[in-house]
Amino acid sequence: MTTNLLKRIPLFADLPENELDRILSVLSVKELQDREILFSEGDPGDDFYIIMSGELEVLLGAGQLEELQLNVVREGEHFGEMSLIMPGGHRTATVRALGKASLLSLSRPQFLDLTRKHPELSTSMVRVLSQRLDATNTQTFHDLTEKNKQLQNAYDELKAAQAQLIEKERLERELQVAADIQLSILPDELPKTADFEFGARILPARQVGGDLYDVFVLKDDQLGVLIGDVADKGVPSAIFMARAHALIMAEADTGMTAGEVMRVVNRHITRLQKTTQFVTVLYGILNLKTRVFSYARAGHEPPLILHPDGTVERIPHSSGMALGLWEDISLDERTVTLPPGSTFFLFTDGLTDCRDTHGEPFGLERIKKTLSGLSGVDAQKACDHMLETLIEYQDGSKQDDDVTLVAIHAL
Repeated sequence: MTTNLLKRIPLFADLPENELDRILSVLSVKELQDREILFSEGDPGDDFYIIMSGELEVLLGAGQLEELQLNVVREGEHFGEMSLIMPGGHRTATVRALGKASLLSLSRPQFLDLTRKHPELSTSMVRVLSQRLDATNTQTFHDLTEKNKQLQNAYDELKAAQAQLIEKERLERELQVAADIQLSILPDELPKTADFEFGARILPARQVGGDLYDVFVLKDDQLGVLIGDVADKGVPSAIFMARAHALIMAEADTGMTAGEVMRVVNRHITRLQKTTQFVTVLYGILNLKTRVFSYARAGHEPPLILHPDGTVERIPHSSGMALGLWEDISLDERTVTLPPGSTFFLFTDGLTDCRDTHGEPFGLERIKKTLSGLSGVDAQKACDHMLETLIEYQDGSKQDDDVTLVAIHAL
């Protein structure tokens, strides 16, 4: 059986049967236990080995964190040919047993003695080493080709990541410019009068939002008060918001009623608008002398009024249609008198819909409860307190919609 093992090895394949038996008689047998090292990287090398049973692993950096398994040799395989022809050579790797293993070993002097009797062994050795060199070259070529592909893929991915990073930075710069433009549309400060205070806050869900508000001076001791909410979010909504704001401001100066302004603006938007975007709006005119606030509501959240005694009332309302969907719209038009000590509170639906960590919306009742505790508080502090209460309620949960607040406090 062992003779057949030698005959399967190319180095000895051309030798006659009786010579194989003689070689077996001079070969040494070596037994290895599991994980026993046959030789280590850098050791002198003088022996050729044939595996009779078991398996051995060929390692680089054996015993170190970066240990690398190069190969596993099994029964019938052999290794160490170079030690037979290179005197004083050193092992280039470590060989360690994987379980128990039995080996036959042939020393360099024994091999030289055999080549003197059988010169054909030299030819066989050259052939074996040439085949191994060819196989190594082929494997090296394939390995290099594969690594080149991996490097090219890594390079392509790096280029794509760099392009994405550049694009991301460009978009972030453009978003910041858009956010700055949006903030420039909103009033830097609100008007101050002897009989009324005004407050406002806005909290976009994204860097650029679609909500709007304004409080601006009109003729004849009147102020315009505006709050709106564009469908969807982001840059397109901000652009639409800017257009709606500009149109309302332009028409408000003509002296029309709040309802007339809204209808004219709606005709402009539906004529100009090429998408399905729309905006809910509440626009009103406050007469500073009479304390009457006349407003038109186009699909927006109905306002609340905080009475001097601390009770909160939702203003009676009828249906109203958002701007930008239909040419002819119905509006909810109301007139409210604001007595001293009262606060008129306007908000977008982001306030009611904002959710806590359990998915529970803030809701109208919490708004009314929070507002009821703000009797006698000035308009800006009322808006600040409402927003702080909302943020505390959110407790870090994701904000899905812009939140905008406007308050009118009668002195």
